Amino acid sequence: MTKKDKDNNNKRTPMQNITINIPDNYDENIKLLVEKGLVANRSEAIRIALGEFLHKEYNLNLELLDFFNKNKE
Repeated sequence: MTKKDKDNNNKRTPMQNITINIPDNYDENIKLLVEKGLVANRSEAIRIALGEFLHKEYNLNLELLDFFNKNKE
C-alpha cells in the first residue's frame, strides 16, 4: 500500500448508522447484487442508490429551491 493509499483511507467520509425498512423484494434484489459481486454489501448498495437519488433530485429540483445553500448555514 502506498502512502497515497493510506492517506485516502484516512480521509473517509464520516458516516451515520441508520435503520430503514424496505420491501422484501428490494432486499432480495440487493442480496442478488451482492452475490453477483456488483456491490460489496447491502449498505454499499443502499449508499449508491441514495447517492444517485440525491444527485438526481439536486439536479432536478433542489438546486431550484436553494436547498443545499440553506443547509450550509
